Amino acid sequence: MDPVTVTLLIVGGVVVLLVLFVWATYNGLVKLKVRVDEAWSDITVQLKRRTDLIPNLVEAVKGYAAHEKQVFENVTEARANVVNASSQGPKATAQAENQFEGALKSLFAVAENYPQLKANENFLQLQNELVDTEDKIQAARRFYNGGVSSLNTKIQMFPANTIAGMLGFKQREFFEVEDRAAVEKPVEVKF
Repeated sequence: MDPVTVTLLIVGGVVVLLVLFVWATYNGLVKLKVRVDEAWSDITVQLKRRTDLIPNLVEAVKGYAAHEKQVFENVTEARANVVNASSQGPKATAQAENQFEGALKSLFAVAENYPQLKANENFLQLQNELVDTEDKIQAARRFYNGGVSSLNTKIQMFPANTIAGMLGFKQREFFEVEDRAAVEKPVEVKF
């Protein structure tokens, strides 16, 4: 073989390897991005499920505690904030979650003052559904944060970071809450 052919084969082999590397890296980044998007969707679905439960819960408590108007208004406002925040990203959603957690605690504190309510079958069912939803939100948050961690790590690591930068992949925010201790466990609903 002449030197020109050898050189062309080497250059061609390097180009093929480079194209394969870019292709594999791009597909890996897309896979992680889709996983994060799916995980965020799971979070919003569970938040929606919880916010759909709240009006029923409020109505059940209202029947027993009509004079607790401010508590009901706070829960309703916090619920609306969570619904609106979920389209604004993890940081806004986490802030709305903190407000919502506080409002729910107030609602359950009011409910504790009414023994008849604690024995109400409808209220107990709503309470169980809310606890189940809180568990699902925790799981969805962990799945989302795991996906964000994988994506952000790949975006930051060399040489994938150069490809990620050229192709417009951006790091994602974790779904973190300000008061971790308050939300690491589900809302306490003991009756």
